[in-house]
Amino acid sequence: MTSLARDAMVPDPPALDVTDTAQQAGEELADPEMRAVLVCDEGTLVGVVTRKTLVREVVAAGLHPRETLLRAIFEPPNFTLEAETPLDEAFHALEENDLERVPVVEHGRLVGVLSRAVVQRRLAEDEPPETVEVL
Repeated sequence: MTSLARDAMVPDPPALDVTDTAQQAGEELADPEMRAVLVCDEGTLVGVVTRKTLVREVVAAGLHPRETLLRAIFEPPNFTLEAETPLDEAFHALEENDLERVPVVEHGRLVGVLSRAVVQRRLAEDEPPETVEVL
């Protein structure tokens, strides 16, 4: 049986809504582990906000973070995977695009996040053990 992206993803990742503010995104991005905030509109993934987005679209533009809605500043996601993507294809896509993590969607709705490290482990576990000839 072929493993799918949905089998290795972290389900229900944290995300903000388009009606949330740049201030809220900044609070999320204050965590050094957080590289980007996923932005949804009624559950549908519409974009991402990064530290660079906040600096360019809010700080440099002189906007107030508590008054600036994410719908005005988010960027479209660079790459997503469908939940039904076979895991080996997902791994190749992550490698080709040099991505560590990617949002997983199902009919446009955000359902998870897939990590390259987790995919590598899952694929290694699925490989049959090497046979050793015994003399």
